[in-house]
Amino acid sequence: MNNTKDLYQQYVERAQKIADLNYAAAVLDWDRETYMPVKGAAARARQLATLRGMAHQLFTEKSYGDLLQNLLDKSDELSGKEKQNIILSKEDFDKQTKLPSAFVHELSETISRAYQSWMDARKQNNFTVFEPALNKLVSLKQQEADLLGYSAHPYDALLKDYEKSASVKMLDELFESMTKPLQDLLSKVLAKQNADAGFLHRHYPKDTQWNWGMYLIKELGFDFEAGRQDISEHPFTTNFSSQDVRVTTRIDEQDFANMTWSCIHEAGHALYEQGLPNADYGLPSGEFASLSIHESQSRFWENCVGRSLPFWQYYFPKLQSCFPAQLQDISLEKFYGAINKVQPSLIRTESDELTYHFHVRIRYIMDKELIGGNLSTKNVRERWNELYKENLGIEVPDDNRGSLQDVHWSHGSFGYFPTYSLGSFYAAQFWAKLKEENPSAEKEISEGNVTNILSWLRKNIHTKGRTGGDSEALCKSITGKPLQTVAFLEYLTQKLL
Repeated sequence: MNNTKDLYQQYVERAQKIADLNYAAAVLDWDRETYMPVKGAAARARQLATLRGMAHQLFTEKSYGDLLQNLLDKSDELSGKEKQNIILSKEDFDKQTKLPSAFVHELSETISRAYQSWMDARKQNNFTVFEPALNKLVSLKQQEADLLGYSAHPYDALLKDYEKSASVKMLDELFESMTKPLQDLLSKVLAKQNADAGFLHRHYPKDTQWNWGMYLIKELGFDFEAGRQDISEHPFTTNFSSQDVRVTTRIDEQDFANMTWSCIHEAGHALYEQGLPNADYGLPSGEFASLSIHESQSRFWENCVGRSLPFWQYYFPKLQSCFPAQLQDISLEKFYGAINKVQPSLIRTESDELTYHFHVRIRYIMDKELIGGNLSTKNVRERWNELYKENLGIEVPDDNRGSLQDVHWSHGSFGYFPTYSLGSFYAAQFWAKLKEENPSAEKEISEGNVTNILSWLRKNIHTKGRTGGDSEALCKSITGKPLQTVAFLEYLTQKLL
């Protein structure tokens, strides 16, 4: 009879072998979006499907379920972290066994082909090129929801992949409660502000922007011995362990803000991944808590730090030295006003902190309608344009600035978008708590020192992995309160008014 220690070691070895396969697939995903030649797409779809199918098969074998149950029965002999790892792995096992291997294989291949179709559609600026692939993907995600099960709305089943506590009911109430306060704040800000952001659209050479972005993320604490940055169509972060974390960005020579804040945003994700305990590779204790918490880290660095006045008190002179021709006639005050200018716009990733949440709400509505069968993929372009007119009062001129702008649908990431708003709300609450515990935080930022801020995040969030609890439990353990949107509204009001 194996003792509990031996059984737990068997579990660790199995979990890490599954992680090996999943991370190998992630390497191929990263290559697909950065360096893979176009003609490699078909073979890459097959390779990814094979690896993900193998990982799924290894994860869902009865012997693994029996091992997890055996350990659960002996959980009083495990440490607290070990017990949490087993509980979470058993939850994952029970969920994954609901998905047949053939379905996982088909979904993986479909996602790979959908991504390539999205890229082709972007090149042609034509949503109809992507629509057939999206239609098939929506059908598969509806099947996935049915396989996983739900009680109220099929979208609920997919939301759980990203935020366990989320549901259509919860999100409907959240967006309903936030829309009016955000609209009121928007009206006040638009009536008051007079910021000129035209200089952000002067010509900023690609190579100089690249060097600036590399410098900036290193300053924030990104470890280049445990990661790298590259160019992609849509910025993203991926990892193959906490010692190998990849970020990407994109550069527009006529829009300085495009790269800089995508670098800071993705660096926030990467700092979280690099802060996870490497000794717990492949285990829940070595994985991020949730996508909402992950987004809280990117939005924390992008906005609470990266759009703050103290941050640019230190970095603006350095930025001017990089771009003297573009910024020599610009004061710090003018620059700060421009980077926080509020204005309804077309592109989510480039939008201001206030109107950003109208972008997220639009995507949430469309996600819900697509998965619920209330919206046909053939009508996506029209519905998108309608919602942008209704929520932001702007006309969408083309598909690349409309329904093709986000990569998420081509990844099959239905349920992801709401985490952007949830993450922003968590970030504001964490920011308030950090400043309460470290009243010198903003002074440190103004001196180019973010060491204590990163240490605070590592201690309270990063090193806890998934075993620190779900988003709400983690938030309560850090701030003493569950998520409260009042912190976000207070943060925005103070900054913008």
